[in-house]
Amino acid sequence: MPARAIGTATISFGLVSIPIKLYTTSESGSDISFNMLHAACGSRLKQQYVCSKDGEVVERDQTVKGYEFAKGQYVTFSPDELKTLDAVATNSIELVEFVPARAVDPLLFEKSYYVGPDKGGERAYKLLAESMTQSGLIGIASYSARGKQYVVAVRPFQNGLIVHQLRYADEVKAWSEVPMPDLPELKPSELALAQQLIAQITHETFDPQQYKDDVKARMMELIQAKVDGQEITAAPEAPQGKIIDLMEALKASLGMSGATLPARAAEPAPAADAAPAAAPEKKKASRKKSA
Repeated sequence: MPARAIGTATISFGLVSIPIKLYTTSESGSDISFNMLHAACGSRLKQQYVCSKDGEVVERDQTVKGYEFAKGQYVTFSPDELKTLDAVATNSIELVEFVPARAVDPLLFEKSYYVGPDKGGERAYKLLAESMTQSGLIGIASYSARGKQYVVAVRPFQNGLIVHQLRYADEVKAWSEVPMPDLPELKPSELALAQQLIAQITHETFDPQQYKDDVKARMMELIQAKVDGQEITAAPEAPQGKIIDLMEALKASLGMSGATLPARAAEPAPAADAAPAAAPEKKKASRKKSA
């Protein structure tokens, strides 16, 4: 079934304007969710607003929005005043610069949307996609919608375009906040074995189809068993791994004890028309876990 557009916009660079449609990149309903029920009768519960001062239940039509400008002090806004705070939706993605794909760290990617051409924009759409593919560059733009201004990156993807909503610099926690002890010096032999191990499982391409959510599948099996009236019990926790000698661990990982690693078979080079940009999000390989 063809995807349904979630919005329209215009991409522009120079005096070229491209009418486009935006599509979500994620499948809906992929997460397992649970509802809160009344333990006594099994009925679903509903949320209520309770005043923190007098404990009174407050109906939604009796609420106002406020901003805490000091501890415990709020300034309130009417619906009309809130509208004046919203960014004016321009629906225009104006590319203000082009940068190498590697210049945008994947850490900045927050959301992604497929971009398709709208009526009359097919030629200019293809021109932009192919120009960025050949140059290895991606476009950076500002975009106002839904009451907020976003910074986005537009890059070639498959035979079209994709747009990534980026985090602003002040929305990203600094690496310097991560506690980091003094790291030890590495032995050349440790580096050599680690590089051999990496080479053993290195591939020229990434196939996301080979990774499956085994934890989700197991959860669905247990949920179905519960629906069928069966009792389910937790499996024993897996034993914690022991810290062993680093060199021995590397050798064991390679399946060797001093022997050289056999050469691995060569793989075909990636397709020439592959998009030059980095993947929008780092996907974690699924790990088989015991509940």
